[in-house]
Amino acid sequence: MKDKVFIDTNLLIYSIDPRNKAKQKKARQLLKDIIVGDVGVISTQVIEEFFVVATKKLGISHELVKEIITGFERFEVVQITVEMIKHAIDVSVLYKLSFWDSLIIVSAESSKCISLLTEDLNSSQVIKGVTVVNPFV
Repeated sequence: MKDKVFIDTNLLIYSIDPRNKAKQKKARQLLKDIIVGDVGVISTQVIEEFFVVATKKLGISHELVKEIITGFERFEVVQITVEMIKHAIDVSVLYKLSFWDSLIIVSAESSKCISLLTEDLNSSQVIKGVTVVNPFV
């Protein structure tokens, strides 16, 4: 069995954001490796956040973002459930994290990912059996 990796929204955004060439290059290489290894996992939350950031902050057209999102179908996609939301509330309280970060952790845990690629949490921290990895440090 391959070790699955959960991809947070910021990695996907950096891959299309031309404002920081170094992060864009790093994000694209990581995503390429994840796709080749067939180990990538995202959630419906990540897709939703990607759409909002790409259209609102980066100013990319809805049509182009929709095309990009179609490419996300190559990843395993975790569907957020009510049970996951309730679990994320508990994780948020227990670990003193934002609800949204907690929902990402719960999504990664539910799909049996060994790591979470994000710059939103402390790198090397292990939460619910998922190791946080900041790929940009």
